[in-house]
Amino acid sequence: MAHYKPLAKKLRLASAYKSNFQVPAWVIVKTRGRVARKVRRNWRRSRMQL
Repeated sequence: MAHYKPLAKKLRLASAYKSNFQVPAWVIVKTRGRVARKVRRNWRRSRMQL
């Protein structure tokens, strides 16, 4: 990937990075399991459509 990235692409990459974490345990407890799983993305197995 290029060393220089446009701001829009950098923001999209940052958003994808932040959305790739597990849902915290306290959220699962507070919502009684309604918000439990989300699809995790692996950097090697799937490509992002940026």
